[in-house]
Amino acid sequence: MDYELEEDKMGMTVTSGSVKLKKDSQNLIGISIGGGAPLCPCLYVVQVFDNTPASKDCTLAAGDEIVGVNGKSLRGRTKVEVARAIQAVKGEVTIHYNKLHADPKLGKTLDIVLKKQKHRMVEHMSSSTADALGLSRAILCNDSLIKKLEELDRTSELYKGLMEHSKKLLRSFYDLSQTHKAFGDVFAVIGARETQPKASEAFMQFGEAHRNIEKYGIRMLKTVKPMLSDLNTYLNKAVPDTKLTIRKYADAKFEYLSYCLKVKELDDEEYAYAALGEPLYRVETGNYEYRLILRCRQDARQRFAKMRSDVLVKLELLDQKHVQDIVFQLQRFVSGMSNYHEDCHKQMKEADVFPIEVDLLRTTFNYDKANEFNDHEDEEEEEEEVEEKEPEPQGPAEGNHRDPQKEK
Repeated sequence: MDYELEEDKMGMTVTSGSVKLKKDSQNLIGISIGGGAPLCPCLYVVQVFDNTPASKDCTLAAGDEIVGVNGKSLRGRTKVEVARAIQAVKGEVTIHYNKLHADPKLGKTLDIVLKKQKHRMVEHMSSSTADALGLSRAILCNDSLIKKLEELDRTSELYKGLMEHSKKLLRSFYDLSQTHKAFGDVFAVIGARETQPKASEAFMQFGEAHRNIEKYGIRMLKTVKPMLSDLNTYLNKAVPDTKLTIRKYADAKFEYLSYCLKVKELDDEEYAYAALGEPLYRVETGNYEYRLILRCRQDARQRFAKMRSDVLVKLELLDQKHVQDIVFQLQRFVSGMSNYHEDCHKQMKEADVFPIEVDLLRTTFNYDKANEFNDHEDEEEEEEEVEEKEPEPQGPAEGNHRDPQKEK
C-alpha cells in the first residue's frame, strides 16, 4: 500500500535489529501490538508485559517498530495478521525490529506537567467531590502508601514528645544529683569541724553517702543519654528519609498516571477520526508522537514500580525499627532507673548513722579555744582605755603659791 506522506520522526532516530524469543507455555512472547494497515504505515509495540519472555529479554520496548517475523516482512499488514504470524511459530520466534531512540524529555510536555498537578489535587478528594468538579479519578488514587505520610507524622510527634520528656527528665536528674553533691559537701564540712570523734565520723559518712549518690546519678545519666541520640536518629534521619522516598514514589506515580491519561486521550482521538473516516496526520506519518508517549509511559511505569518496591521495604524496616527501638529504649531506661534506685537504697542503708549524739554545750564553747568568752578581761581593758583618755588635774598657779609653814 502506497502512502503519500513521509514518516515524521520528530527528530528521533531508529536502528534495526533482531531478537530471538523463546515462547512461554501459553505460546506467547508477552507484547501487545498497535498501528498497521490501513491507517498507519508502522506496526509497533504498545506494551511489554511483566514476567514474560519479552520483558525478561529486555530487548523490545514500547514504541519499537516490528518489521518482520522469522525473516518475513510485515510491511502493509494489520496488527491482527502480525499477531497471528507470531502465534503460528512454535517454540522460538525471531522478531525483526527498528529500535526507537527517544529522549524522555521530549515526552514530558506542559500537558504532562499539568496532568501531574491534577492528579495531586484529586489524590485526596472523595469520588463525589471529584465527580462534581468534573475530575476523573485514577484507579491508583487513595493509595495506602501515600496515606503512610500521615501515620509517619503521628509517629514523629510521638517521638518528639518522648524526646522532650526525656530531656526534661534527665535535666531534673542532673539537678537532683547536684543537690546530693551539695548535701554531701555540707555534711563533710560539718564532719570536719566537729570535735567529737563519733559525731564527726557519722557526718563524714553521711556526706560521703550523698556524694556516692551523685556519682550513681551521673552514671545513670551516661547510661540513659544515648537513648536521646537513638531517638534523634530515628526522628531526624529515618523518618524524613522514608517521607522523602514516599514523596518520590508519589511523584513517580503521578507521572505514570499522567502518561496513561495521555495515551488514553490519543487513543480516543484516533478512534474518533477513524469513526469519521478522516485521516489523522500523526497516524499517517508513523504515529511517532504516540510511540514516544508509549515509551515514556513504560519508563515511568518502571520507575513507579521500583519506587513502590523501595517504599514497601523502607516502611517495613521503619516499622521494625520503631517497635524494636521503643522496646530497647524503654528497657534501657527502666534498667538504668532500677540500678540507680537500688544503688541509692543500698548506699543509704549502709549510711544509717542516725541518731547522731552531739554534746551541744561542748560543741558550742570548744570549736575555738582562742575565742572563749572573757567578759571580765574586756571590761578591764575598757576601764584602762577610759583612764588614759581622762585629763590630769592641774596644780595651783605659781603666783598664788603659799607656804603653809610661813603662814603659821
